[in-house]
Amino acid sequence: MSPGNWKPPVVVQGILWILYGLLLQLEPGTATLPLLMDSVIQALAELELKTSVTEAGHTASAWLLSAQDSGAHNPLYHFLLEGQSLNTTKLDPPSLSPELRGLSKEVARHGVRDGKEYGVVLAPDGSTVAVEPLLAGLEAGLQGNRVVNLPLDSTATPPDAGVTFPDVGDTVPDVRATTSPGLRDVSPDVTHADAGTVSPNVRATDLDVGATSLDVRPSSPDVQAPSPDTKAKFPTTVDSLFVVTLARDLGLNFLQGPQTQRHSKLGTEGCWDQLSVPRTFTLLDPEASRLTTAFLNGALDGALLGDYLSRSPEPRPPLSHLLSQYYGAGVAGDPGFRSNFRRQNGAALTLAPTLTQQVWGALILLQRLEPAHLQLQGMSQEQLAQVATHATKEFTETFLGCPAIHPRCRWGAAPFEGTPTPLQLPLGFLYVHHTYVPAPPCTDFERCAANMRSMQRYHQHTRGWSDIGYSFVVGSDGYMYEGRGWHWVGAHTLGHNSRGFGVAFIGNYTAELPVEPALRAVRDQLPRCAVRAGVLRPDFAFLGHRQLVRTECPGDALFNLLHTWPHFDKNVKPRTARQASRTSKRRQPPMIRLAADLQ
Repeated sequence: MSPGNWKPPVVVQGILWILYGLLLQLEPGTATLPLLMDSVIQALAELELKTSVTEAGHTASAWLLSAQDSGAHNPLYHFLLEGQSLNTTKLDPPSLSPELRGLSKEVARHGVRDGKEYGVVLAPDGSTVAVEPLLAGLEAGLQGNRVVNLPLDSTATPPDAGVTFPDVGDTVPDVRATTSPGLRDVSPDVTHADAGTVSPNVRATDLDVGATSLDVRPSSPDVQAPSPDTKAKFPTTVDSLFVVTLARDLGLNFLQGPQTQRHSKLGTEGCWDQLSVPRTFTLLDPEASRLTTAFLNGALDGALLGDYLSRSPEPRPPLSHLLSQYYGAGVAGDPGFRSNFRRQNGAALTLAPTLTQQVWGALILLQRLEPAHLQLQGMSQEQLAQVATHATKEFTETFLGCPAIHPRCRWGAAPFEGTPTPLQLPLGFLYVHHTYVPAPPCTDFERCAANMRSMQRYHQHTRGWSDIGYSFVVGSDGYMYEGRGWHWVGAHTLGHNSRGFGVAFIGNYTAELPVEPALRAVRDQLPRCAVRAGVLRPDFAFLGHRQLVRTECPGDALFNLLHTWPHFDKNVKPRTARQASRTSKRRQPPMIRLAADLQ
C-alpha cells in the first residue's frame, strides 16, 4: 500500500478520541515537567510503548492534537484531519504518568495572551516551537496530505476571469540547506473531491524522492512571484498539510481591519524565564500577533515532517524517534534535514506562488465551512486573493528570507554595563569579522551559546567594554546570535563603530571558509532584511575589518571571498599589517590577538 493511500484505522481514531476526553478533564497548570521538546518526545515515547506496534505511530501522531477541541473551535481541522463521523471503539486509554498528562494539556493549544505565549516548548537547537501546528502537520502527513477540490459545492463557482494579484515584489532566494527531506508541490489537475481521498497526482519537484536523504539541485537564485499583470487562476485544490500548518493562520492573520493592522506582524521572539527548566515564555513585543517565531517554527516543522511522513513507506518510524532525529543530528542521518535549517528547507517546500494559492484556498474553504465567520463575511474572491498575496509576501520576506537570530536572553547574555549609545539609523556599512578565538566553528547551540558568553566575559571583564563588541555573531549551527543588535553602538571596528554593524563568524578563517549556510546568512539574508526594516541603507557596503583597522581580520580566506560579494567596496584599501605585524601577533597570547582584531 502506498503512503498516499493509507488511512488511520478506526481503532486508532477511537484511541485518539479517548485521549481527547482524558486530556480535557485535566486542570490547567498541572504540568510539572519543563517545557522542553525533550519532554514532548518523552511523552510520545511513553504512549508508543503502551500501544501495539501497528498502532503506535498513528496513535501518537495526534496525541496532543486531540486536546485542541478542534471540532468546536477549528472547523478546518475537523474537516481535514478528522473527516467523517467516527465509530469510536471502546478501548482502555493508555495511561500516561500524571506529569506527562499535565504536559500534554499545557502544550496542546497555542495562544498569545497578555504578552506571554502558551503551547510552546524549547528545542535542543535553542529555538522555541509551538506544538499545535507541529502535531497538526504530523497528522496530515500520516493521512497522506489529503487534497480537497475547490469549490466545495455548486454555488461556489470560480470567477470567469482570473483575479489579478497585486505586486509581491522581491521574494526569497534559494536558501535551501545542503540536503533536504524531499520537496514537492501539488498537481493542479487533482480530480478527487472527497476530503478523505489522497490525490495520486502528487509529484516531486526537481528531486529524487526515492531516497531518504536527498540532494537539492541548483535552481534559480530567486523564487519568482506573480507579476502585477499576471492573472492568477482560481485555486482548484487545497492540501491539508499546508492548510493546517501555515495557510489558514497566515490568511486569518492578515484579515485585519485598519484598526488592528498592527497586530498582523510576524515573527516576534521571546525569552524563557530559565533555560534549564523553562516554564514561562514572555514575548519581546507585548502586542505581537499569534504568528510568532515559535508558531512559525512549529508550522514549518509540521509541514516538513508531515511531507516526509506522507512519502515514507510503511512501517513509518515512531514519532518519538523521528522528532529525536529532527531536533538532533538530522533525520536518517541527514544533517541538512533538522530543525536548525527549517527556514532554508521551508523556503524550498513552500514556494511563494504555491503558498499563495494554498492561503487563498484555505480562506475559501473556511468561508464555506464557517459562513458566520466575521472576518470572512462579504469578502470577494479578489479580496481573498489580495489577502493571500500579502500574507505570502510578508511571510516569505520577513521570516523565510531572514536569518534565524537567537536573542540575547537565549544564549544567556549578561546585562549591558552602563548606558548604551543609540545608533543613528539607517547605517551604511556591514563590517565582516572572524573571532579568531574561539578558533573552531561551533556546530550546535550549546557550544555556540558558550562561545558567546565567553566572548562577552572577555570583552566586559578583561577589555573593560560595556558588552560583547559585535552587533551580531554567526555560528555554524544555522543560527545568528544577537550581540549589541540593531540599535546600539558596538565595539568592533575602531573609529567606525557608529557607522556600521559588526558581524563576526565564530572561528578562524585564515585558511578555510565558514560553512555555506553561515556565509549565506551574512551575504544575502541579513542585509536584505535589514534594508527592508529600514536599519541599513539600500546602497550599503560590505567591508572587511582589515580595510579599516591594522589587523588580519577577517582572515585571508574569508577576506578573499568577500571580494566576490555584491556590495563589497573594493575601493577601500586594506590596512592589514604585513609580515612584521604577523610575527608580532604570533608572539601574543590568543586573547590579546583577539582584542587586537576587534580594535
